[in-house]
Amino acid sequence: MDIIKDSKPTLVDFFATWCGPCKMMHPILEQLKDKLGDSVTIVKIDVDKNQALAQEYRVMSVPTLIIFKDGEVKWRAAGVHTAADLEEKLKEMA
Repeated sequence: MDIIKDSKPTLVDFFATWCGPCKMMHPILEQLKDKLGDSVTIVKIDVDKNQALAQEYRVMSVPTLIIFKDGEVKWRAAGVHTAADLEEKLKEMA
């Protein structure tokens, strides 16, 4: 995932299609992308289709959100988060 090596923050959403809370995150991430535009990158990764990647980042539950910057994990959390909470975290990294 070369995208995580970028100098701008990259929010990765590890999700599953069958996961209820993951479905709740989708509109929140869309709202965040609309608000922050190109200042961040938002990527969704289906853990069922990318099991090796999910294992590499020790994703134990979905949704798991990880913010990368310059190739390093800067923040991670599981569960549903508000757009405002995520926006604040991303702005801290900018």
